[in-house]
Amino acid sequence: MSFVHNRKTTFGDVLNYSALGLISLISLFPFFYVLSISFTDPQTYVPLKFYIFPEKWSLSSYEFILSTRSFIDSLNSTIFVTVVGTLFNLLFTFTMAYGLTKKGVPGRKVFLGVVIFTLFFSAGIIPSYLLVRNLGLLNSYWSLIWPSLTNAWSLIVVKSFMDSIHPELEDSARIDGCSDLGVFVRIIIPLSMPAVAAFTLFFAVNHWNTYFNALIYISDTKKWTLQLLIKQLVVDADASGIGQTSGNDAAPPQETIRMASIVLSMVPILIVYPFLQRHFAKGVMLGSVKG
Repeated sequence: MSFVHNRKTTFGDVLNYSALGLISLISLFPFFYVLSISFTDPQTYVPLKFYIFPEKWSLSSYEFILSTRSFIDSLNSTIFVTVVGTLFNLLFTFTMAYGLTKKGVPGRKVFLGVVIFTLFFSAGIIPSYLLVRNLGLLNSYWSLIWPSLTNAWSLIVVKSFMDSIHPELEDSARIDGCSDLGVFVRIIIPLSMPAVAAFTLFFAVNHWNTYFNALIYISDTKKWTLQLLIKQLVVDADASGIGQTSGNDAAPPQETIRMASIVLSMVPILIVYPFLQRHFAKGVMLGSVKG
Protein backbone atom coordinates (compact mmCIF):
# COMPACT_ATOMS: atom_id res chain seq x y z
CA MET A 1 0.00 0.00 0.00
CA SER A 2 1.38 3.40 -0.90
CA PHE A 3 0.54 6.61 0.82
CA VAL A 4 0.52 9.79 -1.23
CA HIS A 5 0.72 13.08 0.59
CA ASN A 6 -0.87 15.85 -1.43
CA ARG A 7 0.75 19.07 -0.33
CA LYS A 8 -0.96 22.28 -1.24
CA THR A 9 1.05 24.90 -3.04
CA THR A 10 1.54 27.90 -0.80
CA PHE A 11 2.28 31.50 -1.59
CA GLY A 12 5.86 30.91 -0.42
CA ASP A 13 6.28 28.12 -3.01
CA VAL A 14 5.05 30.38 -5.77
CA LEU A 15 7.41 33.11 -4.61
CA ASN A 16 10.38 30.73 -4.49
CA TYR A 17 9.67 29.24 -7.92
CA SER A 18 9.19 32.70 -9.41
CA ALA A 19 12.47 33.92 -7.94
CA LEU A 20 14.35 30.83 -9.17
CA GLY A 21 12.80 31.19 -12.63
CA LEU A 22 13.78 34.86 -12.78
CA ILE A 23 17.34 34.09 -11.70
CA SER A 24 17.55 31.35 -14.35
CA LEU A 25 16.39 33.74 -17.07
CA ILE A 26 18.90 36.37 -15.96
CA SER A 27 21.65 33.75 -16.03
CA LEU A 28 20.67 32.59 -19.52
CA PHE A 29 20.44 36.08 -21.01
CA PRO A 30 24.19 36.36 -21.74
CA PHE A 31 24.10 33.02 -23.57
CA PHE A 32 21.10 34.12 -25.65
CA TYR A 33 22.88 37.36 -26.47
CA VAL A 34 26.09 35.58 -27.51
CA LEU A 35 24.18 33.12 -29.71
CA SER A 36 22.08 35.87 -31.25
CA ILE A 37 25.05 38.06 -32.17
CA SER A 38 27.01 35.09 -33.54
CA PHE A 39 24.16 34.18 -35.92
CA THR A 40 23.33 37.76 -36.95
CA ASP A 41 23.91 38.64 -40.58
CA PRO A 42 26.86 41.08 -40.86
CA GLN A 43 24.81 43.31 -43.17
CA THR A 44 22.09 43.83 -40.55
CA TYR A 45 24.31 43.98 -37.46
CA VAL A 46 24.20 47.28 -35.59
CA PRO A 47 26.88 47.91 -32.90
CA LEU A 48 25.71 48.42 -29.31
CA LYS A 49 22.24 47.10 -30.14
CA PHE A 50 20.81 44.42 -27.87
CA TYR A 51 19.71 41.33 -29.79
CA ILE A 52 17.48 38.58 -28.42
CA PHE A 53 16.87 37.07 -31.85
CA PRO A 54 18.80 37.92 -35.01
CA GLU A 55 16.96 40.14 -37.45
CA LYS A 56 18.47 38.03 -40.21
CA TRP A 57 20.15 34.69 -39.63
CA SER A 58 23.55 34.02 -41.12
CA LEU A 59 26.53 31.66 -40.68
CA SER A 60 28.99 34.17 -42.14
CA SER A 61 30.90 34.66 -38.86
CA TYR A 62 31.31 30.91 -38.36
CA GLU A 63 32.40 30.42 -41.98
CA PHE A 64 34.96 33.20 -41.62
CA ILE A 65 36.41 31.87 -38.34
CA LEU A 66 36.61 28.27 -39.55
CA SER A 67 38.45 29.39 -42.67
CA THR A 68 41.19 31.27 -40.79
CA ARG A 69 44.57 29.72 -40.05
CA SER A 70 44.83 31.11 -36.50
CA PHE A 71 41.58 29.56 -35.32
CA ILE A 72 42.35 26.18 -36.90
CA ASP A 73 45.83 26.16 -35.32
CA SER A 74 44.46 27.03 -31.87
CA LEU A 75 41.70 24.43 -32.24
CA ASN A 76 44.23 21.74 -33.16
CA SER A 77 46.43 22.76 -30.22
CA THR A 78 43.53 22.58 -27.79
CA ILE A 79 42.32 19.21 -29.10
CA PHE A 80 45.82 17.74 -28.79
CA VAL A 81 46.33 19.05 -25.25
CA THR A 82 42.84 17.93 -24.19
CA VAL A 83 43.00 14.39 -25.62
CA VAL A 84 46.60 13.58 -24.70
CA GLY A 85 46.46 15.41 -21.37
CA THR A 86 43.25 13.66 -20.31
CA LEU A 87 44.68 10.23 -21.17
CA PHE A 88 47.84 10.90 -19.14
CA ASN A 89 45.76 12.31 -16.27
CA LEU A 90 43.65 9.17 -16.10
CA LEU A 91 46.69 6.89 -16.36
CA PHE A 92 48.70 8.56 -13.61
CA THR A 93 45.76 9.31 -11.29
CA PHE A 94 44.26 5.82 -11.29
CA THR A 95 47.55 3.92 -11.15
CA MET A 96 48.88 6.04 -8.28
CA ALA A 97 45.56 5.94 -6.42
CA TYR A 98 45.50 2.14 -6.76
CA GLY A 99 49.00 1.95 -5.31
CA LEU A 100 47.96 4.11 -2.36
CA THR A 101 45.16 1.67 -1.51
CA LYS A 102 47.70 -1.12 -0.86
CA LYS A 103 48.69 -1.06 2.81
CA GLY A 104 51.67 -3.31 2.19
CA VAL A 105 53.38 -0.89 -0.22
CA PRO A 106 56.64 0.46 1.33
CA GLY A 107 56.44 4.17 2.06
CA ARG A 108 52.70 4.30 1.43
CA LYS A 109 52.02 6.62 4.37
CA VAL A 110 54.85 8.92 3.32
CA PHE A 111 53.50 9.23 -0.23
CA LEU A 112 49.98 9.75 1.08
CA GLY A 113 51.25 12.44 3.45
CA VAL A 114 53.01 14.22 0.56
CA VAL A 115 49.81 14.13 -1.46
CA ILE A 116 47.79 15.62 1.41
CA PHE A 117 50.51 18.23 2.03
CA THR A 118 50.07 19.57 -1.51
CA LEU A 119 46.41 20.24 -0.77
CA PHE A 120 47.47 23.06 1.54
CA PHE A 121 50.80 24.22 0.12
CA SER A 122 52.10 24.72 -3.41
CA ALA A 123 55.42 25.87 -4.84
CA GLY A 124 53.95 28.93 -6.54
CA ILE A 125 54.14 30.41 -10.01
CA ILE A 126 57.85 31.33 -10.16
CA PRO A 127 59.27 27.91 -9.10
CA SER A 128 56.80 26.21 -11.47
CA TYR A 129 57.92 28.41 -14.35
CA LEU A 130 61.60 27.82 -13.58
CA LEU A 131 61.01 24.06 -13.49
CA VAL A 132 59.23 24.08 -16.85
CA ARG A 133 61.98 26.26 -18.35
CA ASN A 134 64.80 24.08 -17.04
CA LEU A 135 63.08 21.00 -18.44
CA GLY A 136 63.06 22.68 -21.86
CA LEU A 137 59.29 22.61 -22.13
CA LEU A 138 58.65 26.28 -22.92
CA ASN A 139 56.66 26.79 -26.13
CA SER A 140 55.79 23.11 -26.07
CA TYR A 141 52.40 21.45 -25.67
CA TRP A 142 53.98 19.26 -23.00
CA SER A 143 54.30 22.30 -20.74
CA LEU A 144 50.50 22.14 -20.44
CA ILE A 145 50.46 18.39 -19.78
CA TRP A 146 53.43 17.24 -17.68
CA PRO A 147 53.10 19.77 -14.79
CA SER A 148 49.48 18.73 -14.25
CA LEU A 149 49.56 14.96 -14.64
CA THR A 150 47.44 14.61 -11.50
CA ASN A 151 46.44 16.51 -8.39
CA ALA A 152 45.90 15.74 -4.73
CA TRP A 153 42.11 16.10 -4.75
CA SER A 154 41.69 13.67 -7.66
CA LEU A 155 44.04 11.15 -6.07
CA ILE A 156 42.21 11.21 -2.74
CA VAL A 157 38.75 10.86 -4.32
CA VAL A 158 39.81 8.02 -6.64
CA LYS A 159 41.64 6.28 -3.78
CA SER A 160 38.49 6.48 -1.66
CA PHE A 161 36.49 5.05 -4.53
CA MET A 162 38.88 2.11 -4.93
CA ASP A 163 38.85 1.50 -1.18
CA SER A 164 35.15 0.66 -1.55
CA ILE A 165 35.92 -2.26 -3.88
CA HIS A 166 35.91 -5.52 -1.96
CA PRO A 167 39.44 -7.00 -1.72
CA GLU A 168 37.96 -10.50 -2.12
CA LEU A 169 37.50 -9.75 -5.82
CA GLU A 170 41.24 -9.13 -6.19
CA ASP A 171 42.06 -12.26 -4.22
CA SER A 172 39.81 -14.36 -6.48
CA ALA A 173 41.47 -12.92 -9.58
CA ARG A 174 44.95 -13.71 -8.22
CA ILE A 175 43.87 -17.29 -7.44
CA ASP A 176 42.82 -17.57 -11.09
CA GLY A 177 46.32 -16.54 -12.13
CA CYS A 178 46.01 -12.77 -12.66
CA SER A 179 49.08 -10.64 -12.05
CA ASP A 180 48.90 -7.29 -10.25
CA LEU A 181 48.62 -5.53 -13.61
CA GLY A 182 45.95 -7.97 -14.72
CA VAL A 183 43.93 -7.33 -11.55
CA PHE A 184 44.17 -3.59 -12.11
CA VAL A 185 43.16 -3.74 -15.78
CA ARG A 186 40.53 -6.51 -15.61
CA ILE A 187 38.99 -5.94 -12.18
CA ILE A 188 39.70 -2.48 -10.75
CA ILE A 189 39.25 -0.37 -13.88
CA PRO A 190 35.94 -1.98 -15.02
CA LEU A 191 34.52 -1.56 -11.50
CA SER A 192 35.74 2.06 -11.43
CA MET A 193 34.08 3.12 -14.68
CA PRO A 194 31.77 5.66 -12.95
CA ALA A 195 34.85 7.35 -11.49
CA VAL A 196 36.68 7.09 -14.82
CA ALA A 197 33.78 8.79 -16.60
CA ALA A 198 33.52 11.53 -13.98
CA PHE A 199 37.23 12.31 -13.98
CA THR A 200 37.45 12.11 -17.75
CA LEU A 201 35.02 15.01 -17.82
CA PHE A 202 36.90 16.86 -15.06
CA PHE A 203 40.26 16.53 -16.77
CA ALA A 204 38.94 17.21 -20.27
CA VAL A 205 37.17 20.41 -19.20
CA ASN A 206 40.28 21.55 -17.33
CA HIS A 207 42.53 21.03 -20.37
CA TRP A 208 40.01 22.49 -22.81
CA ASN A 209 39.78 25.66 -20.71
CA THR A 210 43.55 25.90 -20.17
CA TYR A 211 44.43 29.58 -20.13
CA PHE A 212 46.88 30.71 -17.46
CA ASN A 213 49.48 27.99 -18.02
CA ALA A 214 49.30 28.57 -21.77
CA LEU A 215 49.70 32.30 -21.17
CA ILE A 216 52.95 31.95 -19.21
CA TYR A 217 54.46 28.93 -20.97
CA ILE A 218 53.59 29.50 -24.64
CA SER A 219 54.61 32.63 -26.52
CA ASP A 220 54.46 31.14 -30.02
CA THR A 221 51.13 32.31 -31.46
CA LYS A 222 50.97 29.24 -33.71
CA LYS A 223 50.72 27.07 -30.57
CA TRP A 224 48.13 29.18 -28.77
CA THR A 225 45.14 27.41 -27.30
CA LEU A 226 41.57 28.47 -28.00
CA GLN A 227 41.32 30.31 -24.71
CA LEU A 228 44.32 32.51 -25.53
CA LEU A 229 42.89 33.32 -28.94
CA ILE A 230 39.49 34.15 -27.46
CA LYS A 231 41.18 36.33 -24.84
CA GLN A 232 42.78 38.32 -27.65
CA LEU A 233 39.44 38.64 -29.41
CA VAL A 234 37.23 39.44 -26.42
CA VAL A 235 39.40 41.00 -23.70
CA ASP A 236 41.97 42.75 -25.89
CA ALA A 237 39.24 43.61 -28.44
CA ASP A 238 41.61 42.68 -31.24
CA ALA A 239 40.20 40.52 -34.01
CA SER A 240 43.01 41.30 -36.41
CA GLY A 241 45.18 38.48 -35.03
CA ILE A 242 42.74 35.84 -36.15
CA GLY A 243 43.98 36.27 -39.70
CA GLN A 244 42.30 36.53 -43.03
CA THR A 245 40.83 33.96 -45.37
CA SER A 246 42.19 33.18 -48.77
CA GLY A 247 39.12 34.72 -50.39
CA ASN A 248 38.45 38.35 -51.16
CA ASP A 249 35.29 38.70 -49.08
CA ALA A 250 35.31 41.34 -46.38
CA ALA A 251 35.54 40.13 -42.82
CA PRO A 252 32.38 40.23 -40.66
CA PRO A 253 32.17 42.76 -37.80
CA GLN A 254 34.56 42.05 -34.94
CA GLU A 255 31.71 41.61 -32.45
CA THR A 256 30.08 38.80 -34.43
CA ILE A 257 33.50 37.12 -34.81
CA ARG A 258 34.06 37.27 -31.03
CA MET A 259 30.67 35.79 -30.22
CA ALA A 260 30.98 33.04 -32.81
CA SER A 261 34.41 32.08 -31.44
CA ILE A 262 32.97 31.85 -27.91
CA VAL A 263 30.19 29.55 -29.13
CA LEU A 264 32.64 27.32 -31.01
CA SER A 265 34.82 27.00 -27.91
CA MET A 266 31.84 25.81 -25.83
CA VAL A 267 30.28 23.35 -28.27
CA PRO A 268 32.68 20.36 -27.84
CA ILE A 269 32.26 20.22 -24.05
CA LEU A 270 28.49 20.64 -24.37
CA ILE A 271 28.45 17.68 -26.77
CA VAL A 272 30.59 15.41 -24.57
CA TYR A 273 28.86 16.14 -21.25
CA PRO A 274 25.50 14.37 -21.90
CA PHE A 275 27.29 11.08 -22.65
CA LEU A 276 29.10 11.15 -19.29
CA GLN A 277 26.35 12.73 -17.19
CA ARG A 278 24.80 9.45 -15.99
CA HIS A 279 28.13 8.40 -14.46
CA PHE A 280 29.09 11.85 -13.24
CA ALA A 281 27.24 12.17 -9.91
CA LYS A 282 27.68 8.50 -9.02
CA GLY A 283 31.42 8.54 -9.60
CA VAL A 284 32.04 11.66 -7.54
CA MET A 285 29.68 10.82 -4.65
CA LEU A 286 30.93 7.27 -4.14
CA GLY A 287 34.52 8.45 -4.08
CA SER A 288 33.80 11.29 -1.71
CA VAL A 289 31.99 9.37 1.01
CA LYS A 290 34.00 6.15 1.15
CA GLY A 291 37.38 5.96 2.81
